[in-house]
Amino acid sequence: MSTTYPSALAYIYSYTNYERLGMPKYTMTHYDLERMRTLLARLGDPHHRFRSLLIAGTKGKGSTAAFAESMLRAAGYRTGLYTSPHLHSFRERIRIGGQLIAEEDVVRLVEVLRPHAEHIAGLTAFELITAMAFYAFAEVGVEVAVLEVGLGGRLDATNVVHPAVAVITSISYDHTQLLGDTLWLIAREKAGIIRPGALVVSAPQPPEAMTLIEEVCAGRRAELVVVGEGDYRWLPGHATLHGQWFELQGGCYWIPLLGRHQIANAVTAWAALDGMEQRAGLVVPRAARREGLRTTEWPGRLEILNRQPYLVVDSAHNGDSASKLRQALHDFFPGRRVILVFGASGDHPFKDALGELLPIATRTFVTRSRHPRAAAPETLLATVAQLGHQAVALTPVGEAVMAALQNSSPDDLICVTGSVFTVADAREFWFRHNHLPLPPLDPPV
Repeated sequence: MSTTYPSALAYIYSYTNYERLGMPKYTMTHYDLERMRTLLARLGDPHHRFRSLLIAGTKGKGSTAAFAESMLRAAGYRTGLYTSPHLHSFRERIRIGGQLIAEEDVVRLVEVLRPHAEHIAGLTAFELITAMAFYAFAEVGVEVAVLEVGLGGRLDATNVVHPAVAVITSISYDHTQLLGDTLWLIAREKAGIIRPGALVVSAPQPPEAMTLIEEVCAGRRAELVVVGEGDYRWLPGHATLHGQWFELQGGCYWIPLLGRHQIANAVTAWAALDGMEQRAGLVVPRAARREGLRTTEWPGRLEILNRQPYLVVDSAHNGDSASKLRQALHDFFPGRRVILVFGASGDHPFKDALGELLPIATRTFVTRSRHPRAAAPETLLATVAQLGHQAVALTPVGEAVMAALQNSSPDDLICVTGSVFTVADAREFWFRHNHLPLPPLDPPV
């Protein structure tokens, strides 16, 4: 029986899938890079056939990766982009030249990897997908790949590459049961991507996290560049609901992503490309950077789906990202009544996120995405009550969004947030409800 796209996905997900099952303790027992090295060796070590930019961190990894890849592509390089998780389709995870990997290529690559993967005990779905991305990039002659770390850094499957530049985006409390319950411990895992003598770019960090990064860089004689200091100080400029300007190194640049934190991500990507010029010989002129920033696409992050009332989706799932979302709503939608629709993964610190967002909401709906790790609405209701607020539970996500719309006026702001999976369900509902073109979707697996 020939392999189809649905059966290829089923094969991939038949391997241990921590994204669906929940993450085990972050130790070499569960995250063994030797499995990755063995699989890649059988495939001819494809990860050594392109230059790479590796990005770890708690929040902002995907946006930073998207900015960096877009600028590199605008400069004429054949790019690869590897990110996780996806919003709507597995194909979003592996992009070549800005395009999602084709279904037929997923099928073909599964057949390439299958005979090798089945000889490696304990292989996980994420390891298989990462190897697939590396093979796909090498196969078509990608010149530079931008790689987002999945979890942590030290033991992540992406950490088998030898990146020209290692990037650490904003570090905050998340996956504390796995990575540690202090910022120092979390930063230690993220700093596991730092190689001896490497060039490291760090976004602005809390002092505790920055101290650890500085210690690791000193111990490994790595060069550290800190965004927000020296040549990488920026000034925020005029902002509208279509995007925002910022000044950097004597120039003015526009990005279509909202929120001041996205400027920090854009400047982090800029600094990383400076590092790629220094360490990998990649030249990215200012004109290409300006165009790449201007055309960056990264949906589900402070994305406006509707006006009158405003319907905004954002994947803020911990206290830090919820705080940034709260500030962005204040900056971009001042004075509007906020109706909150919230759904979260059960293993994320959703109490911290709710603690930031409930005080600005006049009405709250809690919901549950289709993802297996989604927190039960009853759990979210209990957390809302603990925080001294009230909410109504409605599932699926589309029902909660519809209730918010029915209880809103044209001047209100409906904010759907929590997990990326809640955002995905909300986007899909909205597109279907309004008979809009759907993004690429996967069959149920």
